[in-house]
Amino acid sequence: MRFRIGSGYGSGFLVALILLFSASTARGQGPAPETAPPLFPGGGLISYNSIFTTRGLIPGISSSIPETARPTFSHEGDFNFTWGFYHDFDLTVLVPVVTNHFDMANAQAVAGTGLGDAMALVKYRFYRRDSPRGTTQASVTFGPKIPTGRTDLTDGKANPLPASLQPGSGSTDLFLAANWTHTGLFNVRRLVADGDFHSLVRSKGTQATRLGDGLESRFWLSYRPYESKNGNREWFVGPVLTWLHSQDDRIAGITQRRSGGDVLLAGITTYAGLRPGLHVWLGMDWDAAHSTGASFMPVRRHISFGITQQFRLHF
Repeated sequence: MRFRIGSGYGSGFLVALILLFSASTARGQGPAPETAPPLFPGGGLISYNSIFTTRGLIPGISSSIPETARPTFSHEGDFNFTWGFYHDFDLTVLVPVVTNHFDMANAQAVAGTGLGDAMALVKYRFYRRDSPRGTTQASVTFGPKIPTGRTDLTDGKANPLPASLQPGSGSTDLFLAANWTHTGLFNVRRLVADGDFHSLVRSKGTQATRLGDGLESRFWLSYRPYESKNGNREWFVGPVLTWLHSQDDRIAGITQRRSGGDVLLAGITTYAGLRPGLHVWLGMDWDAAHSTGASFMPVRRHISFGITQQFRLHF
């Protein structure tokens, strides 16, 4: 498999860290700047995350839509509810609304919107260590992705679009994640290192298609240039490096070779606390390097922004 290098940046330390944990589409920043800590016991949050993804073209595409085609442009709006139901545990329910566009030269342009597959996830923080130098935390997250998404989009001739262009997959899948956060990196109190490593293990879904398993490894090095004395307002900003790995699709039991691949994204994320419990974020990533495959469509640009509101539940 050949690797094409584009513009981007990164250090040997970051690359080694990503490769250590790598075997999806990038989701980017979530409702909190630190991914390892669970929500406080008895607390809750609601958030909305808007994710825009642009992919590269398949070389030499014919007039028909390939069975493994991914959207050339997609928007995913994630509605998130999280409840800290016990010390070191929280429960997240995530419901996406997905809009997919497929538009290439010599091929029919198609688009559609629908409910995506929902997820119900439990996070458990199994490690926390406080020291004068900072705090280190680690957690695991797991749960099912439920086939609630729409799978009946069609083209202009009423032919079903490939499973890879549908908002839902029609499959029941397993989401697994490991997260760690270290504040006070290099003995700098406001410097934070955060790692998010998650995988989606898929089963066969609509149109007898098993989409390739995906893995995302994301490392964010952030600094807080501003923090109010009472802690009500804060600002994080820093570089992000993300590795995406997807395996080949299987259709009717046949592996679609070179439909999966690898992408390295480099970018920047900023996160701001505007008032107690209210936070906003913006993240932008660009293709720094990607593998090449006969039908692989690498992520070229990824932008996400969102807002979250925390509150206390009275039960």
